Amino acid sequence: MAGADRDIRYPANAERTAIQSGGEYVGRTRSRVRRSMASAYARAQSHANSAHGGPTGNALVTEARKYIGTNPTGRASLWCGAFMDMVLKRTGHRGGGNLASAYTRYGTRVSGPQVGAIAVMGRRGGGHVGVVSGIDANGNPIIVSGNHNRTVAESVYRASRIHAYVLPGG
Repeated sequence: MAGADRDIRYPANAERTAIQSGGEYVGRTRSRVRRSMASAYARAQSHANSAHGGPTGNALVTEARKYIGTNPTGRASLWCGAFMDMVLKRTGHRGGGNLASAYTRYGTRVSGPQVGAIAVMGRRGGGHVGVVSGIDANGNPIIVSGNHNRTVAESVYRASRIHAYVLPGG
């Protein structure tokens, strides 16, 4: 087998390539990539307060969920604001900057959680920010955020932690 016949990106060739290379796959097949992404998602959601806000047509939520289990910012620390900024810009909104606390002055304030609103939280040593993807049965927001256990994750946060909810403008 040579050339395109050995290309393991094509499922029909992957098995033959594995057999010819002593049973080990050379490179990644599509199914292995899907498994590794599913594994990253599972790792990101494996903590006690993980949740999924359910299906939504909201562009911010959809864009933020694309990165669950990853760190698309490349930053080592304090990157939830940078992640939110990236998601806003990729959905056609004005960016809000890299600091979580800056989002209290961003967009239009709303009185409570709603899908697509940006939730701004306080925490010891700084703040945290993410996008609301749903609301649990107890009224707590489900939020997709960066730098949650060093990855993008979707989790329930106590409503009492939220300092502000804001809707992005254009």
